[in-house]
Amino acid sequence: MSSSDSKFVGDAPASVADPRAISRDIFSATLGSICCCYTGQPMDTIKVRMQTSPKEFPGVISTTTSIFKNEGITAFWKGSVPTALGMALETVMAFGVNEALKRAYPDDPSQISSDAPPALGKPFLMGAMTGCCAALVLLPSEVVKIKMQYIVGDNVSSQEVMRRMIKQSGYKSLFAGLDAQLARDASFYALFFGGYELSCYTFRTYVPSMPEELNYFISGGLAGMFGWTLAMPFDVPKTNVQARYDCKVVGSYFPEVFQIAKERGITGLYAGLGPTLVRAFPANAALFLGVEMGRKLFDKVL
Repeated sequence: MSSSDSKFVGDAPASVADPRAISRDIFSATLGSICCCYTGQPMDTIKVRMQTSPKEFPGVISTTTSIFKNEGITAFWKGSVPTALGMALETVMAFGVNEALKRAYPDDPSQISSDAPPALGKPFLMGAMTGCCAALVLLPSEVVKIKMQYIVGDNVSSQEVMRRMIKQSGYKSLFAGLDAQLARDASFYALFFGGYELSCYTFRTYVPSMPEELNYFISGGLAGMFGWTLAMPFDVPKTNVQARYDCKVVGSYFPEVFQIAKERGITGLYAGLGPTLVRAFPANAALFLGVEMGRKLFDKVL
């Protein structure tokens, strides 16, 4: 069953460990991650600066101007190498786990072939499970990326940042903020995958004339915005925790939440939401379009 034939995009009548299905997932997710990374990295850098140094970088325009003026245009892609590697691993893991869960727990064939709406609760639950798995893969590269983005005016490499981290706190520093990462990714992916499936189904049902490619693009962008709106209160303290070199693996998250709320108010937990949402639509639209086109290319060539 192709993506366009299923109410849940990407469903396939294959076993969980089917080699061809796994290869298809890896190929399409890698292509999608490349599209997403270089589309969204500039706004991600702006978001990190606003979250970690709100007094120095109070707004999107002022932050953008400051980075461009003082560090040059390439600074917007600082940390893009570990980000691209981490995102490829995360995306392959996320889409691979999500697709494996779909194959392991397929929808009732009678429901798929009928006009009844799909069981929309399932993609949200599977998304949360996917997020927990993805967090474990993403964490080391995420910690390095955030530290690189937090550094102002110092063009250190990702290898140098890792060396400093390991020298100061040992290898456990690569897993700093594990509890924060799990909280953010479980909430994000629940709405990310669930929102995508719901949006695709809604457009297919109520706008049947919409081209599939446009459906993938818009639904992917909306899914990213939905996910980040829910996950942002988890993301701000996570970013602050992981920006520090003395961060613990677990135990720093909730004290940071209370500290941010005390110093900046509840709105402080949404610092950087503007650039995040601006980034979320094009980056995740590119991600899902890349994934879906990757699936079609794989099926066509192989």
